Amino acid sequence: MAQFVLSLVCLALLWAQSLTDNVPTPGITEFSPKPSGDKATSKCSSYPCPAGSLIFEDTFDTFNLDVWEHEITAGGGGNWEFQYYTNNRSNSYVRDNKLFIKPTLTSDRYGDAFITSGTLNLWGAAPADVCTGNAWSGCQRSGSYNHAINPVQSARIRTVNSFAFKYGKLEVVAKMPTGDWLWPAIWLLPKRNSYGGWPASGEIDLVESKGNRNLYDWQGRNVGVNQVGCTMHWGPFWPLNGWSRTHASKTVSSWQNFGKDFHKYELVWTSSGLKFYVDGGLLLNVNPGYNGFWGMGEFGKHNPGITNPWAGSKSKVVPFDQEFYIILNVAVGGTNGFFSDSLNNTPYKKPWHNSSGTALSDFWRAKHKWYPTWNPHVNNGEDAAMQIKSIRVWAV
Repeated sequence: MAQFVLSLVCLALLWAQSLTDNVPTPGITEFSPKPSGDKATSKCSSYPCPAGSLIFEDTFDTFNLDVWEHEITAGGGGNWEFQYYTNNRSNSYVRDNKLFIKPTLTSDRYGDAFITSGTLNLWGAAPADVCTGNAWSGCQRSGSYNHAINPVQSARIRTVNSFAFKYGKLEVVAKMPTGDWLWPAIWLLPKRNSYGGWPASGEIDLVESKGNRNLYDWQGRNVGVNQVGCTMHWGPFWPLNGWSRTHASKTVSSWQNFGKDFHKYELVWTSSGLKFYVDGGLLLNVNPGYNGFWGMGEFGKHNPGITNPWAGSKSKVVPFDQEFYIILNVAVGGTNGFFSDSLNNTPYKKPWHNSSGTALSDFWRAKHKWYPTWNPHVNNGEDAAMQIKSIRVWAV
């Protein structure tokens, strides 16, 4: 059984209360649901639990599907990504105490002709196979020459029904995938969207990367697998999103890129702010200040008359004052700009334009250029897999 630990109810010891209301406390670690059965063990003998108590742990000696739910959809999260997500042990599995999330070709399962002439039906006939996201044509798609079916099959798993927490320290030890146009992510979304739809209720991206070995920005910097980034998304409604104020990246040399070894990614989240670390080094410190994220984003200043969705909250970090759950996935491509048209990839340039109505088909027709970079015939194709050794959450 996977080593998966939840405490009954865990919260941090309150810091000494300031004489003024303007000095925040670290807040209370909350999580759900309460533990039950043999997959949970209490680490606390009294209530509240002290700071530092372990409230979640998975070290992947098995793949615990009571903890990790697969998303089944071709919707691509609104980014028009080129993969579809399914529950298949070719794409998500555990071996040697590591979780692998590995993309494969849709044609490996259905044949090449299926991509341009078949119908991908993800509606499902049993509860475990039901499509989890119908938005953006997520449950059924038909292919044609100029409108290909998603040519990559991958996995996205989440703890939405097994574990969510508010405030805590999250630590993930992971290796990023290597291969052109791969987009791995370890991130969090709110369990209840307390302040409305995205991005009003927030998003926390612990780490994202681009799998390309030789991908350069306009300044000549390698922004592929040599670089990882962390981001927070927040704003009153789309497209008002203050993410650019809460984003940071770390770049290393090619010989030590993030796809060659495991690295530690950490988030320390309190009622005062959020801090992101890579291998123990501080990457991003987000302290929204007295006026919170509304003031940080200057939404009212630049967009007079719009409503502040967080106005009723007394929390300094609203909308990041609610329970979030963990998501792990490997996406491919997309047209939202994560892979900007201005990036220079070598030896082959990006095979699609983000504004093109045939981006999926253009990507598929360039398979001979990008697929070999995934090293599909080496190491069981696992160079292209995101690998995770452990995930832990502690109370703060």
